[in-house]
Amino acid sequence: MSDPYIHPTALVETETIGEDTKIWAYTHIMKDVPIGANCNIGDSCFIESGAIVGNNVTIKNGNMLFEGITLEDGVFVGPHVFFTNDRFPRSPRLPEAGMRYETHDWFAPTLIKYGATLGAAAVILPGVTVGEFAMVGAGSIVTKDIPSQALTIGNPARQIGWVCECGEKLDFDPADQAKCGMCGKKYQQHAGKIKKVS
Repeated sequence: MSDPYIHPTALVETETIGEDTKIWAYTHIMKDVPIGANCNIGDSCFIESGAIVGNNVTIKNGNMLFEGITLEDGVFVGPHVFFTNDRFPRSPRLPEAGMRYETHDWFAPTLIKYGATLGAAAVILPGVTVGEFAMVGAGSIVTKDIPSQALTIGNPARQIGWVCECGEKLDFDPADQAKCGMCGKKYQQHAGKIKKVS
């Protein structure tokens, strides 16, 4: 294990960074952001106070994580994914909207669960949960919760299949069973869910 690496051009205000984490050029991480161990945070990212980054997370170049965005362990965020945390945003400085921002009731946190993948340029609307090992295709717009291990694409994102924990697409036979061609894990499909059987 080794100390975190912070590129000389990065602005890192948080004091909570796990071992072996790398933070690359022109990235800004505000104070009070817990960053786990063994993460890779690419160039030109911004992470706002109130976001949470778990262990073994990969955040590719050009991402912005705002307050209320939680990335659990093992999450992959492709380049230029867009997160939001306000369903009906206005400038808090706009006199007509100022009352809306006197409390935190506008706030809608987002959870990306263990091992999930967000493809390049996906848009994640506020208040959704992306399930464990789910795979969101590039350019998808996520408007509602996504089940664990679901493969989703499009605008709005819709499920088109399932993926293995390793990320490979699963093909189910007529008996609703599948074996991953990459790692060999076996799954059973039933009532709109899948279960690992070995």
